[in-house]
Amino acid sequence: MRAPHTSRREFLKASSLTVAGAALAGGTAAARLAHAAGTDEIRVAVIGCGGRGAGAAANCLEADPAVKIVALADAFQDRIDSALKMLSGKFGERVDVPEERRFVGLEAYRPAISADVHLVVLAAPPGFRPPQYAAAVQAGKHVFMEKPLCVDAPGFRSLMDTNRLADEKGLKVVVGLQRHHQSRYLEGMRRIHDGAIGDIEFLRVYWNGGPIWIKPRQEGWTEMEYQIRNWNVFRWLSGDHICEQHVHNIDVGLWAMDGQHPVEANGMGGREKRKGKDQGHIFDHHAVEFTFADGTRMFSQCRQMSGVMTNVSESVHGSKGVWNSNDQRDDGNNPYVQEHVDLIAAVRSGVKLNEGWHGGISTMTAILGRMATYSGQVIRWDDAVQKGPRETPEVLALDADPPVLPDANGLYDYAAPVPGEYRPFP
Repeated sequence: MRAPHTSRREFLKASSLTVAGAALAGGTAAARLAHAAGTDEIRVAVIGCGGRGAGAAANCLEADPAVKIVALADAFQDRIDSALKMLSGKFGERVDVPEERRFVGLEAYRPAISADVHLVVLAAPPGFRPPQYAAAVQAGKHVFMEKPLCVDAPGFRSLMDTNRLADEKGLKVVVGLQRHHQSRYLEGMRRIHDGAIGDIEFLRVYWNGGPIWIKPRQEGWTEMEYQIRNWNVFRWLSGDHICEQHVHNIDVGLWAMDGQHPVEANGMGGREKRKGKDQGHIFDHHAVEFTFADGTRMFSQCRQMSGVMTNVSESVHGSKGVWNSNDQRDDGNNPYVQEHVDLIAAVRSGVKLNEGWHGGISTMTAILGRMATYSGQVIRWDDAVQKGPRETPEVLALDADPPVLPDANGLYDYAAPVPGEYRPFP
């Protein structure tokens, strides 16, 4: 599935102009848009009030003095309370969320979207993203959504349908793949696409890092609540860390390839150190070889493991040289704020901006890689998109069973895929 959208080269040009415009106007969001304060208010609902949701809300407030947070939604009251305390303490009256606009529960996104808001921040666990994105766009709201954008092929197909609807409605969409708003990446992609390193021969992308957070199980939690609070180690919620984290690096590789997606992937992975009751059922390492239609290959590694080397970078090898992200320097812009600056600028100007297309393709590429590592087979893009299994449950409630349950010993290891045994298609 190739999206009918602006090419990455065109997007790069537009993004570069946006950043350049901000610099000419004083370099900061406040300087660029100070005239809007109090006269052109942008009312925002935040759905998903954990660390990234609260962080994205703060970035949005930093991006434009006319932004106000007016609604909060989360599955759990304590996360709304903590986000509200942090945001109110930092931004004061620009956070105006009375009790009646604090929505709790797995369906809380619906009343939040229906509130009198212009823009919705989607930062709940990724497994919830496609229906929440669809609801926001159907309601005519502009969207900032965190990556990844889905965890399975049905979610990807839904996402792409929503992208089309967003374009039809003229809505603006930005995805939390913030490297698209980061100066060293914008400049690097400009040079790559202008031919500075020649023809691309192969690419290498990495997110090899350490273990990630775990929230201990609390008395009174249902199994569903435990998994949602520890969404990063359950495939139906995170897509595995190849999707949730490594999608950043995969996305840079696809950006360098001017928006192409791979036609197939093969790989390997497993669970070497991810053991114990709190480790869910995802892998702790993946290595994938993605192949594009012209034969170019992208070599991908990701790992969440203690005591080993780390590497978070991207390299593009060309016939005339090599571009490596770690060799570049930024000009000081904060991409986590800049992505909101660019979104709000598009809302104000009406310029076309929908990052859901490249965000969706990059997420599906990560899913393709996961299917290859889980199975140990060569997986083709078309098969993955058309026949990939659903990971998210049909019934979603805090007292319902999630797709995977612990065994008698409280472990989820039995549900971890075994290469050579896992069947990628029903």
